[in-house]
Amino acid sequence: MASGKTSKTPHKTDVLLAVGTRKGLFLGRRRRGDWELAGPYFAAQAVYAIGIDTRRPTPRVLVGADSTHWGPSVFHSDDLGETWREPSRPPVKYPPDTETSLERVWQLHPAGPAAPDVVYAGTEPGGLFRSADGGETFELVRPLWDHPSRERWVPGGGGLAVHTVITDPRDADAVTVAVSAAGVFRTKDGGRSWAPSNSGVKAVFLPDPDPEFGQCVHKIAQDPVDRDRLYLQNHWGVYRSDDAGAQWTDIGGGLPSDFGFAAAAHPRRADVAYVFPITADIDRVPAEHRCRVYRTEDAGASWEALSDGLPREDHYGTVLRDALCVDDTDPAGVYFGNRNGEVFASADDGDSWQQLASHLPDVLCVRAAAVG
Repeated sequence: MASGKTSKTPHKTDVLLAVGTRKGLFLGRRRRGDWELAGPYFAAQAVYAIGIDTRRPTPRVLVGADSTHWGPSVFHSDDLGETWREPSRPPVKYPPDTETSLERVWQLHPAGPAAPDVVYAGTEPGGLFRSADGGETFELVRPLWDHPSRERWVPGGGGLAVHTVITDPRDADAVTVAVSAAGVFRTKDGGRSWAPSNSGVKAVFLPDPDPEFGQCVHKIAQDPVDRDRLYLQNHWGVYRSDDAGAQWTDIGGGLPSDFGFAAAAHPRRADVAYVFPITADIDRVPAEHRCRVYRTEDAGASWEALSDGLPREDHYGTVLRDALCVDDTDPAGVYFGNRNGEVFASADDGDSWQQLASHLPDVLCVRAAAVG
């Protein structure tokens, strides 16, 4: 085990768990160690994006919900889900000159403490929006939209989406995004300019497997101690960067499969990250039909299967890119949901698990945070 590992004394911190599904939002609360689950909120709407903004005295919960009748929008709650508010005008809207419209909000990311009211929204068709008022109104980040490479961006299987946003708590102007299937792009000047950042990440499905851009990146997670260290789950390949994404190194050798969607990093411990391996892009079920989260405690040099309390029989529940997360408690809570409608939680860094829900609609995303 890595040095600096926290003790595994069970904690009783009040935690909010938000579970977005294809047919609504479910909210779980852990009070004094026991879980309660309520919902659905936004019934019959697909919830692909959730953000929990803990920079406020009472956390703000942001939800990207997609109505088949009214279309996509962003809602927020300042009372942990008791009431919800939608702005009177569409909060995320493409300018007329782009000749496009919002198809889906894929990511809602509260920025760091250096930008206390900033929230980013990643969208389909491949746009990044920035809010300066806590997620009530957003503006398109034009330099990324107008990037010279955009005309050669190709949609992934789920569409052309900005699905991951990483902000550097040391520098509000440093932002990293992942686009499916255009790869990683970075800005160091607050979004005024952007550059591809995919060196070392393979695109095995292209004639040139080492392009400047065009990789199908599935998720990126940031180390909590060394902020220049990033973990990347690719469409084939698990990678690490030690220089904020300038160069990537393959660390997937110890996994049963290096295909997957999700990646998360421990909230406090350096070198600790989690992935959920999937068999293959043409066989999207858990690797070896086993329900297991894999954890590294040495930045990818080795991996350990975590399965205590998880189903032991053959399992076919796929975990999507935003359906694995951690909270900020000590020891850390780790959570995942799958397309079987199951939700699992660990209160001890992933060492052991309990099932919180079953028979929900497809789980699309999960987010968790301490709220008391």
